[in-house]
Amino acid sequence: MVTHPFHPLSGERLAILFERRRGGGRVYVCEGGPLGSVTLPEDATDRGRGAAERPLSYELLAELGAVVAALRGLASDG
Repeated sequence: MVTHPFHPLSGERLAILFERRRGGGRVYVCEGGPLGSVTLPEDATDRGRGAAERPLSYELLAELGAVVAALRGLASDG
């Protein structure tokens, strides 16, 4: 199923013709009806990773920055 919210076929179930590895990820070539065949990255389908527990926010980025800074400090101490 196409799960990407901005894709014209969002919410549609498409028959997978074949899959390929591309750029370190997986893509699916699907039967797209009047569009012909369509290539979808795995993350645009229900086979991709699920939604994050919480949205990416300024606070979460600041928290991540603090963790990275702490890890860098540990690396320079060793």
